[in-house]
Amino acid sequence: MKIGSDSLYAEMQKMAIGAGSTIQPPNLEITPNQSPKVENPAQAKFGQLLTDAINNVNELGVEAKEKTTRFEMGDQSISLADVMIAKGKSSIAFEATVQVRNKVLEAYEKIMNMPV
Repeated sequence: MKIGSDSLYAEMQKMAIGAGSTIQPPNLEITPNQSPKVENPAQAKFGQLLTDAINNVNELGVEAKEKTTRFEMGDQSISLADVMIAKGKSSIAFEATVQVRNKVLEAYEKIMNMPV
């Protein structure tokens, strides 16, 4: 499974829109005798977006585990199909998270190997 930067960015935008956030233009603050200060709101939200994504992956794993346990205990409201779908979602989300981590580490290694 190979994840491109364009598809990853598009997925992040979908998540941001789904979370109800709006991307605003940079805030320009100009005071006398100073150059304009540009504040990038996306920079401050990246950490929160990453945390939310990891929490979402964790919630999918917990949900799959809970459905599996309920099915094994004989809960009639949970079907085998529900368990398999929950496990599939959890597995795909985890694999995507691992791929993103691998891309981040690869980018970090490239940056560290650049001549100064």
